[in-house]
Parts: sequence; C-alpha cells; structure tokens
Amino acid sequence: MPGASFAGQQETFLNVNREGLLEAVRKCWSSLFTKRAITYRQEKGFRHQDVLISVAVQLMVEAKSAGVMFTLHPATGDTSKIMIEANWGLGESVVSGAVTPDTYVVNKSNLEIIDKHIATKKVEYALNPNTGKTEHLEVPPERQKIPALTDEEIKRIAQYGKQIEKHYKTAQDIEWAVDQKREIYLLQSRPETVHGSNSENTEKITQAPQSETTTEREIILKGLGVSPGIAFGPVKVIKDLDHLGEVKKGDILVTRMTTPDWVPVMQKAAAIVTDEGGYTCHAAIVSRELGVPCVVGTKKATNVLAGEGKVTVDGGKGLIYRGILQAEKEEAVTALVGPTTLPTATKIYVNLSMPEIAERVAKQTQADGVGLLRAEHLMITLGKHPRKLIEEGGEQEMIDQFADGVRKVADAFSPGPVVYRFLDFKPDEFLALEGGRKYEEETGHVGPNPMIGYRGQFRYIKEPDVFRLECRAIKKVRDEFGLKNLWVMLPFVQSVEVFRKTKQIMKEEGLDPEVDPDFQIWIMVEVPSSVLLIDKFCQEGINGVSFGTNDLTMLILGVDRNDASVQELYDERNLAVLRAIAYTIKICKKYGVTTSICGQAPSVYPDYLEFLVRLGATSISVNPDTVLFSRHMVAKIERKLLLENVTGPSRIRVGKSFMDEVEFWKLLQD
Repeated sequence: MPGASFAGQQETFLNVNREGLLEAVRKCWSSLFTKRAITYRQEKGFRHQDVLISVAVQLMVEAKSAGVMFTLHPATGDTSKIMIEANWGLGESVVSGAVTPDTYVVNKSNLEIIDKHIATKKVEYALNPNTGKTEHLEVPPERQKIPALTDEEIKRIAQYGKQIEKHYKTAQDIEWAVDQKREIYLLQSRPETVHGSNSENTEKITQAPQSETTTEREIILKGLGVSPGIAFGPVKVIKDLDHLGEVKKGDILVTRMTTPDWVPVMQKAAAIVTDEGGYTCHAAIVSRELGVPCVVGTKKATNVLAGEGKVTVDGGKGLIYRGILQAEKEEAVTALVGPTTLPTATKIYVNLSMPEIAERVAKQTQADGVGLLRAEHLMITLGKHPRKLIEEGGEQEMIDQFADGVRKVADAFSPGPVVYRFLDFKPDEFLALEGGRKYEEETGHVGPNPMIGYRGQFRYIKEPDVFRLECRAIKKVRDEFGLKNLWVMLPFVQSVEVFRKTKQIMKEEGLDPEVDPDFQIWIMVEVPSSVLLIDKFCQEGINGVSFGTNDLTMLILGVDRNDASVQELYDERNLAVLRAIAYTIKICKKYGVTTSICGQAPSVYPDYLEFLVRLGATSISVNPDTVLFSRHMVAKIERKLLLENVTGPSRIRVGKSFMDEVEFWKLLQD
C-alpha cells in the first residue's frame, strides 16, 4: 500500500525444492503472527483480521549481482532521479543492510548516470547447491572494488524502473537480480512509503534537554543520511538481540545493522546509527516510516561511538557530532514552529490509535486535528475486559486510564479538534483480554459473523454501565484538563431510535451539545441505513459524520471484507459506495452538518481525495504517513477547481469518448 510497505514483515525462503514447497508456504503464512508483524500492524492501525497474505513462488535466480532500486531518491525525495544499490551475489546482503553496497544515481528523464559510489564489497551471499543454504562468502580482493553493474546494466534496470512506476502511478521500491548470463530479473515491486506518499520532506526533530549544549561542531563520524531530521541523546551501542531491553526512550541506538525483530526497540530510539547498510536497508526503510533520523553505512559506529556520552545525529546530512549542539537545537525549534504545510480549505486530519505517539505525529504532520482516535488500543493496554473490571470494582481505573490516554492526544493537537470514537466492541476482538471469553464467548455474543453482530452503538444501550465509564473519561478530560477540543463519535450506527437512547445516556453523564456549544457528537456512516436515514439523524442533532469506507463498502456490496475468497468484489471505489457518500454529503450540507472520512480509502487511492473535495467534504482524515501527501494533493485539487472557474474544465477520456471533467464528476455524484 502507498502508506505501508509491510517491508520485511513476512518470511522469505530461497532455493526451495519441490518436496519442501508446502512447508515453506505454511511458514510464510505463519509469519503473519510473529512479534514483529503484530507490532507493525498495531503501529500502523491495521486490524489483525484484515491483513491477508498470498505467497508468491518464483524462479530462483543464480545472481551474479543483485540489489534494490528506488524510482526517486530515497533520502531527498527527488523524483527526477533513480537510485540503484548493488552488491555481488544475492540481494539479501543489500536489503538486510549487511553490506555497504555500490550506489548509482540515474537521471530519470534521459537515463544518464549522474553519480557512482563504488563501495569496497568484502562480502557476498550465495547459495550452496548441495545444502540449499545461503552462505556468506568473502569476495576475492580483485573483485572488491569493481562495480557490481556495468553502465549498460544500470541504464537497463533504470528503464525498467520508469516503466514500473508509470504502471503503478506512484514511486516504487524494486528488488532486482542479474544472473550469470547477464539477464535482468525483476523480483518484486512495492510503493515507496515515505516520499512517494509525502510530497514535502519536513524535518523530524527530537527535542534536546536544556543543558549540556555546545556550539562546537566536532564531527566524529560520517555515513549515509537516509532519514532526515536532527536528534540528540545518549549513545546506546547494541551488538546483539540479547541486549535490546537496555534501549530506553530517547537513546541514540547504535548497532551493526537492524532486522525486523528490532522494530519495537527502533520505535523508542531518538535516532539510529548503523555500521552497515545503504539507502534501502531495513534500518533506512523503517526509520523513514517511523520518522526517526537515521545514518547508515558508517562502517565503525559501534566502535567509535562506544565511548561517547551524548551525541547529535543529523539524519539528512549523514553526520554525527560530539555532544548536543546549541546551533542544531535552535534550528530544531525553528523547524518545528515554522510553516511546514500548505494551507487548504479542506481540513486534513489524522487517524490515531496510540496516545504515546501523539505528540510526535502532531509535530511531524502538522495535521489540523485528529479525525479518528480509536479507543480499542486503550482497552487492550488495560488488559482486562470492561465487564471484568466492573466485576472487580475497577471502574475508576478504566476511567482514569482512558482519560490519561485521550488527554495526551487532545493536548498534543490542541486547539485542533480530536474526535474520539467510542469502543466499537466487536465480540471476537477482545477474547484474549482477561475475562474476554467469559463475557463474549460464553454469553453467546460471538455470532457466526461478528462483523455484523453485537457491536458498536447497539452495545451502549444494552450495556450502559460500560458506556458510561467512557463518557466519564471524556468528561474528565474536558472538565478537569480543560481540553474543550475533544469531541466524540459513535460507531456502527444503525437506527435513529438507538441513537436517541444513546444520546440520552450521554446527556445524563454531562455530555450535551445543547448545553455546551464547544462539544460535538459525530456518527460513523458505515451502515446503509445511516445513509438512507441521514436526514433523520441530522434532525436528531448530530454535529458531524465520518465515513467508515471499510464497513460501508462491505455492507453495501454484501461482501465480507475478511473473506479472501470474495476480495475481488470488494472495492471502495464502487459506484454504489461513491453514490452513498455523495448523497450523505449533500444532505449534511443542507443541515449544516460536518462531513469527514476516516476509512482507508483516501490513504490508498488519491482519486478518492478529488472525489471528496469536489463534493465539498469538510475534512479528510488519513493515516500519519500520508498526511503530507494528502495535504499536497488536496491543495492541488483546490487550485484546480479555482482554475476551472477561470479557464473552464478540461476534457477527459471516459470509455471510448471524451467528456467535460466537471460533467463527469457531476454524473458520478448524481
């Protein structure tokens, strides 16, 4: 996906023979549930049930050389360049960061080779034909400084990159190999997930403490700057997995190289520095997705930095300075408070699950607010089913924990609005919590299809004691902490009658827009009945709606979004879904009700953004890694609409004929 590459999350097996094929496939499937894969999905906000896996079986290429290609410069985001990294042997050495590879930069327009950096390639990975295992071999001295690719091969690979990018219509991260006969094989291609979806390369800063600063610029180490930003902190050299627990939040993580198992620790680090690796190694890709400054390929960081106390890391320039630099500190503050975003009439919100990353996301994305704050992560953090908490007298614990988490988000984004979605308690999702099986499975709540079972708003009137705890947590944040930018949203709203009863409970708990004009109640539009009855909901006094395109598509098309056998029917761009959205926005405009969207569609399909802007949606809420991209696209679309008023609309091909673009969008809306 453009916003999440899933890089390195699943297992890969090389040189698999016929007898071992089925076992290798099973192992690929089971790798969906490793610690690193689960952590990645939680960080990205994906429900575990929603992630499907297909296993590709490919020809094993006996690689002379191999590596990675980005169809833009991965560190700067320059779309006029193609970056290729190469090493002798199998590409695993490049992808894993085990070596510092050759780097070639190509002009995308004319395929001219702009720059070459030929590394000393001491190690290559190759297959042992007898054992089927990958061996790490020493490269003979006479080959170590020879380019792994000829100029002709560089240009041919770059040409393939242009074709693939044109096909997918977005920047790509491509793995390739050249066999012993100099045939080029393209092994995989996926969206580049940082600059390909973020059109603005903003600085990502970790603030320094006020003490221990210096104005001297003593560079103690250089490497490849692969994830921009400036960070300060104490050095923590980690040489193996056994010592990962030593890394504390704010440390500068220094290691030889990282693997997917390191992701939970990388999330804690203020910056990452490695001995090995290039622009496309695991540390580089993950650091860019996390927004953590990173320098790789230093060759000797684990030795040079071992005796250092605190250092400054410049992930853009690839430099590590001794101590905490006052100049860099002042530059960091300026970068944070300066204008980093394009102004748009359509508000750009962000979706969040984890309060602990709220402050960082707010600074890096400059989002206008939070369009969806999911409550489920807060419940999982408590570790107990809410009924279990009530049984043990832990009501106040739930109120305080929820209030503390929500407060962090509301405070980070203040004065921008934060829309908290009450627990969408699908009965099968919380079975692992203490008391989960007793209160969900044994009570018969887990029906044949939990996706359309006992969930959402309906639970609030059936179990009002649980719902009231959430209401009290929200009231505590608004009253005790004074964060009036906190609003609420009701999920899976099916009927006006249930909404009326739910609203009455909220009113009894002191959450009433009629009494407090700063407070707003939104509903999720994800059930067809909420579309067809939208005028009735508006009359009942809702302040806003947000489209949950995942469930709305499932229920309009009658396709279980968790069932792999019918996924080819599932499409959020289906005309029926688009018409439901268009109708809802039209009615909401009539009643002065805010309209937004928090489903995956705008994060995945750029054309969804134009559809929503043309309809006049008030706001669009997307995943953190696509906020800047979405803002840039919305700004372009809004400028396009202004120009249409002056120059007239352009004409586009629809089927075999051309038509007025405005007429096309109007036809879609009608």
